[in-house]
Amino acid sequence: MMSIIVRTMTRLVTPAVLIFGLYVIMHGHVTVGGGFQGGAVFASAAALLLAAFGSERIREHLKLPDLTVISCVGALLFAGLAFGGLGKTFFYNFLVGSPLFGHVPEFGPTHEDIWTGGVIAPMNIGVALNVVAGLGAIMLLMALASRNKGDKE
Repeated sequence: MMSIIVRTMTRLVTPAVLIFGLYVIMHGHVTVGGGFQGGAVFASAAALLLAAFGSERIREHLKLPDLTVISCVGALLFAGLAFGGLGKTFFYNFLVGSPLFGHVPEFGPTHEDIWTGGVIAPMNIGVALNVVAGLGAIMLLMALASRNKGDKE
């Protein structure tokens, strides 16, 4: 576990990192970013928490089966949206122009309207859930393995 300064700064910075990750995920179809990049930003917040508070404290709140469920939800969301437009074609963007996701975007540059992407934004959420769960599990297992290795020496 780190010093009180590191733990305090982690408490202050983590919400901003998570909000930025959400921004990257939700605006991935109109700006640089998307589900993978935003998921990696979310996972960096998890790495910060692991470094500041230690793996045992994080493990109390987050278990590996929880990460498996998060990953499966992301995969099912992505696959469900991919099959959702199967009446026309696989990965058909069936939500563009729907009442939920607003108007069909005009040709040319848009003004970064997040409601013009149709299924792209929800698919980015599915990808982000997979990335967060995968990278989170890797970091948690590495932290636990390094702690156990240190106990044996």
